[in-house]
Amino acid sequence: MKKHIVTVLIVLALLAALGGGWMWYQSKQENGLTLYGNVDIRTVNLSFRVGGRLAALNVDEGDSVQAGQQLGEMDKAPYENALLQAQANVSTAQAKYELATAGYRAEEIAQAAAAVNQARAAWEYAQNYYQRQQGLWKSKVISANDLENARSSRDQAQATLKSAQDKLSQYRAGNRPQEIAQAKAGLEQAQAALAQAQLDLHDTILVAPSNGTVLTRAVEPGSMLNAGSTVLTLSLTRPVWVRAYIDERNLHLAKPGQQILLYTDGRPNTPYHGKIGFVSPTAEFTPKTVETPDLRTDLVYRLRIIVTDADDNLRQGMPVTLRFNGEARHE
Repeated sequence: MKKHIVTVLIVLALLAALGGGWMWYQSKQENGLTLYGNVDIRTVNLSFRVGGRLAALNVDEGDSVQAGQQLGEMDKAPYENALLQAQANVSTAQAKYELATAGYRAEEIAQAAAAVNQARAAWEYAQNYYQRQQGLWKSKVISANDLENARSSRDQAQATLKSAQDKLSQYRAGNRPQEIAQAKAGLEQAQAALAQAQLDLHDTILVAPSNGTVLTRAVEPGSMLNAGSTVLTLSLTRPVWVRAYIDERNLHLAKPGQQILLYTDGRPNTPYHGKIGFVSPTAEFTPKTVETPDLRTDLVYRLRIIVTDADDNLRQGMPVTLRFNGEARHE
């Protein structure tokens, strides 16, 4: 009987110890939070800003590239010809503008002045002749028709003199402001066309915008491409983010700057480190990619966690386990 009582007491003690241990474990679990997410790496579709024939591609799928590295180029010949034409147009427009601002040459002004002197001499002769004819007409020596001819010659000489004087004034004043403005506008237009031709030639070279890995090589050399056609797809090396979701009950734990540990299946005991960079201000229904059963039917908030020590082992879409710590630091 005593042995039976002792056995019962031992069993009760073990059950009490197990219960206490379970309660302790549960209390520890309440101090932390585990979420599930996926690695999110941004990609860039690279293309030429001009169209033409693809001359060369220097990288293939899987190659790592550095920012500023030349990845490919278009056939430059059409754009080099366009640049030469634009340069010639600028030279022509520059010459027209300088001619407009410089005005007339001294030789042209001298010729106009000589024409004025010649016209003045002719007018003076015609004026004197007319005056003599007036005296003769009063003496009834000539007819009224002769006097009218003299007057007509005098008026014609006067008009010629006025025309020569106006031309001399024009030459001395130079071109009109409107003509100079027109020449200047033509020069600026030619310069803008030259700048565009230079830019088009520069855009025949495709360079990497940042460090990354080539995911897709969409075309091959020799292909005719339109401007903006995708040539390569580049996966950016940085930044590496993790997209995760949290329910409203635990939303207070997710604050920008919150430090988080991230575990992958390949490194179950060696976590990556990250911090929350973004908490969505709006709720949404749980996406199908969320793997925790507790969140299947809840409204959740999207988190973006920036991985601070990412390496090449983190790949696009890789599942990640995120573990909060009740005493986690904030920045």
